[in-house]
Amino acid sequence: MMMGYLVKYISFLTGFILACGTAFAQMQPGQSAAASLTLNQIWDKAEHYNKSIQMQQLHVQSSEEDIKNAKAEHLPQINATGEYARVSNMPLYYNGLFNTPSQFPVLHNFYRVGGDAYFNLYNGNKTNLKIAEEKTEHQIREEQKNLTVAEIKLRATSYFLELQRSQIFRQLMLSNIADQEKQLARIRQLQKNGVVLKSDVLRAELQLSRQRLTLTQIENDLAIANQKLDILMGEPDDLKVNPVGQVAGTDSAALKGYNDYIAEALSHSYQGKISEQETNLRRLQLKDVKANVSPKVGLFGNYAYSYPQIQFYPYGPVLYGLGMAGIRASISVSALYHNKHKIKASELEFKRQELEHEDTQDMIRQQVNEVYLRYKEALNRISVAQTNIHQATENSRIVNNTYFNQLSLVTDLLEANTQLLQTRFDLAAAKISAQMQYYQLQKVIGNL
Repeated sequence: MMMGYLVKYISFLTGFILACGTAFAQMQPGQSAAASLTLNQIWDKAEHYNKSIQMQQLHVQSSEEDIKNAKAEHLPQINATGEYARVSNMPLYYNGLFNTPSQFPVLHNFYRVGGDAYFNLYNGNKTNLKIAEEKTEHQIREEQKNLTVAEIKLRATSYFLELQRSQIFRQLMLSNIADQEKQLARIRQLQKNGVVLKSDVLRAELQLSRQRLTLTQIENDLAIANQKLDILMGEPDDLKVNPVGQVAGTDSAALKGYNDYIAEALSHSYQGKISEQETNLRRLQLKDVKANVSPKVGLFGNYAYSYPQIQFYPYGPVLYGLGMAGIRASISVSALYHNKHKIKASELEFKRQELEHEDTQDMIRQQVNEVYLRYKEALNRISVAQTNIHQATENSRIVNNTYFNQLSLVTDLLEANTQLLQTRFDLAAAKISAQMQYYQLQKVIGNL
């Protein structure tokens, strides 16, 4: 019985040690962490940890506090005061300033404690206008944050697709290098048999060397795009991202009409919303300037304890309390002529903002048109690239057979191999370009 428990314990301990050793081997210093991430997962990380988005979020939170501060203007203004003073002697010059005065006895210590309050009843609706301005500013900052999120998502998409493209290029290049090495071995064998010249071997070796150099460049492109994506997500620079999952953008059936995209962009574009709210803000600011000539009406009250009593006759060394309450009205007479130029300047600023809003709408239409046409062009490139691959594959097969049957030159063989590799690159690049144009279109119309 004890022997059985001992065997189980040793087996468990051995397995535990092996597991720890495997984990330790996987996490040795110098090895980079790796993560397989979809585009949506990358978006989520970027939205939570990107510094540009965090700064915009702080702007939004600040505007929320500005709204609360503007609403607090509806509350009464209350002040508490305390005062202590040392009163000087009071000389009385009965016989003129240049004769000796008589001294009037005074109490030299003065105390006062009190408070006052003011509650606004009407000030030309400036308080409500201020609240409306702060709310509009808050909406602008919200849309600016949304625009920043869309821009960060588009950048993340660009790096994600760049990683996918470089991985595809690397795989194509590795496969092609392997084929070229086999082909070079056959050419070397023909050269040994005296069938082809040494120059054929040299040209094949030169092409293979260039492809290996291209592979190094692709590896560097991968590392650069990977670091950009890590920084965008707030991850360590050594995190190796493996992009996984299908990305939208290569299905031409999902392409809507141009007018549909225009209508959607004019109603949902982040830039259009920002421009519209900025126009509303200028309108509110014009109303606020016009309200400068309005009267101000409010309730007031104050009460204070003072010592000694020197405000009313007869004076006396006693503590007394005095207060008053009522309604206060005022109007700035100078505002009637000073405010004229302020109103004119505000009206001009409002008209300028209206023109800027129209210019923004023109720019949105231009962007939609450009990206829409580029997207259709990219989809067309995919179909053309697919056709080119079939043609280049057949051409490479024919030239390969004719060369090794001594019916064509090595230059024809190498050119056919290069054309086939280039068409495969073109297809991968066309798919990536179409996907990128799709997300650019989504960003322009405000759906990203």
